Amino acid sequence: QVQFVESGGGLVQPGGSLRLSCAASRSITSIYAMGWYRQAPGKQRESVAFISSSGITNYGASAKGRFIISRDNATNTVYLEMNSLKPEDTGVYYCNSVRNVMTGAGYWGQGTQVTVSS
Repeated sequence: QVQFVESGGGLVQPGGSLRLSCAASRSITSIYAMGWYRQAPGKQRESVAFISSSGITNYGASAKGRFIISRDNATNTVYLEMNSLKPEDTGVYYCNSVRNVMTGAGYWGQGTQVTVSS
């Protein structure tokens, strides 16, 4: 069983940048893919970005071209670099195993709040 702790959120002006971190409680090398998800007020949780154990990445339409997902297996950490932030990026950001999300297994951490506002 692995737990994830998200950090790095905060208040930022439109056009600004943030770097989120997802610290795993154990090695993530055996997890086939990790993902970042977000939930805005009044909206369903949506996928933001994915990265596989082999380093293959994929992005949601709203994140493509602006966000970069990466992983550091040595520190069991997944990152999300967010650039050119927009007010619609506001929400609580979570990381999780993609398999756990797809199957409904596992759990969600507390997430980290990102607020983009002028």
